[in-house]
Amino acid sequence: MIDGTAGVSGRRDADEALLDSPEALAEHDPGGMLRHTASAGAQVRESAALAAEANLAVLADDGRPRAVVIAGIGTAGRTGDVLATVAGPRCPVPVIAHRSAGVPGWVGAADVVIAVSASGRSPEALGAAEAAHRRGARLVAVGAPDSQLQSVAERARAPFIPVPRRAPARASLWALTVPVLLAARSLGLVKVNEADLAETAARLDADADRCRPAAESFVNPAKSLALGLAGSVPIVWGSSPLATVAARRFGDTLSANARYPVVTGALGEAGRGRVGLLDGVFGGLAEGERDIFADPSEDDGEGTRLRLVLLRDGGLNAEDDTDEPLAVEERRADAVQTLAERRGVRCDVVTAEGGSALERLASLIAVPDFASIYLALAHGLDPMAVPAITEMKELSNQ
Repeated sequence: MIDGTAGVSGRRDADEALLDSPEALAEHDPGGMLRHTASAGAQVRESAALAAEANLAVLADDGRPRAVVIAGIGTAGRTGDVLATVAGPRCPVPVIAHRSAGVPGWVGAADVVIAVSASGRSPEALGAAEAAHRRGARLVAVGAPDSQLQSVAERARAPFIPVPRRAPARASLWALTVPVLLAARSLGLVKVNEADLAETAARLDADADRCRPAAESFVNPAKSLALGLAGSVPIVWGSSPLATVAARRFGDTLSANARYPVVTGALGEAGRGRVGLLDGVFGGLAEGERDIFADPSEDDGEGTRLRLVLLRDGGLNAEDDTDEPLAVEERRADAVQTLAERRGVRCDVVTAEGGSALERLASLIAVPDFASIYLALAHGLDPMAVPAITEMKELSNQ
């Protein structure tokens, strides 16, 4: 094994003791990813204030759009998924997350394009903003102040919401998401009020406190989740559309922060094929060979196994006339937990809490966000500095 190639460092086996040492955590997290992640509640408040200064009300002057396109890549692109799920199936117009340069060919003057880029210079957001301006579509831009994206917005005389760049984009999800939601509210597409934002921020604050570095592993849900995932192949499934957005977000952070391979998706889709993973060589076949007398807290060295993380959204959707979809989702979640138990595949469950869709989403994202960072730190990895990401940008000239 070559150690240190291309700036890669760390250890294969997780160091559980490191997670209970605040001093060691600080040493291994020089960029402050834990601190940036703990600012999620503050991001909600700050972005709401910045959006209020952007005069988003002008978006409603031309009436309801034919469609809304959210253009961006990575975390910026994930904001489109958040908007779509918060808007729900009753949204009167299509909400489309667009992750490539430019905009769909049908976009025109009847549509709204929201270009999102934490840096303000991603080709996807810039290309979409330029194309929206050329085609006469209404444009909203969200990104770093004094950036290329702000210049395009000013040239198009479009609202621009500045997002102060204090951390990598993946630690700025809420700073990017809130302006998108408030732009959609101005268009009459979502019912996100100030109370929803305040409760969401308070939920994020509370979860940051529960997941603080000084809290020991046995009372810190993020550290416990990280240690459970250590050395495994995580499978993260969401029981509802809202929980599926959170599941895919967890896949993003596990890959970038902890450098773990991960399978994510909707539980309904998993039941049509991917649930077969539980029977495979990393699932039931491996677990069937486990020594039942072995200490489950010790690595037996017999190979990598699956670890299932199930994100359950038990909240009622006020937009639905019936709770039947919820009942179906809950039955599926119960079924997959039973299947995992029968095959000896360990399963962690995170259950949504809160009244509004936005608060429930926050409750499903916060602990997994912290868990991805603690998992990186347990392996001696700096969650902020990811050499492969830097090299990828250099090689592709982005």
